[in-house]
Amino acid sequence: MSSLARAGRGVVVYRWTKETRLPTAGARLALGEALAGLGVEEGTRDDAQLALSELVANAAEHACGPYEVRLQRILSEWVCEVEDGDPRLPQLPRFAPDPLFPPEEESRGGGLGSLLSLLEERGRGLQVVHQLTGGNWGFCRTGDTKVAWFLVGGVAP
Repeated sequence: MSSLARAGRGVVVYRWTKETRLPTAGARLALGEALAGLGVEEGTRDDAQLALSELVANAAEHACGPYEVRLQRILSEWVCEVEDGDPRLPQLPRFAPDPLFPPEEESRGGGLGSLLSLLEERGRGLQVVHQLTGGNWGFCRTGDTKVAWFLVGGVAP
């Protein structure tokens, strides 16, 4: 983690502006490298990277910059934060208690293409974040900015 910049509220993993090409991919890669350096297991990194992808895509589409992704240690957990320059909190959809995509044996093995076709429908991104984080995520206003956050599991205390 020594190569990462230290912010007042955590370790900066990635920064971008409206001019940055492919910010979702860049943020996903940066978070994966940071979590690998912390010893987070691969499955947990994958879930965190997918959750981050949704939050970065939302920030890039719906909010103004500048934007920043941070990791912050709170007790024995790591919190991933995405800060943008828009203080307005989004309206959250109602989440069903059942899994977003219940597994169907005949549909297993469809790979990334099958997942992407399920996710093409707009409005499912926050449901994906909700499922991946077990509901351990949210938004908060920080003065003139907003932070979307989620807990990263699988980190030893």
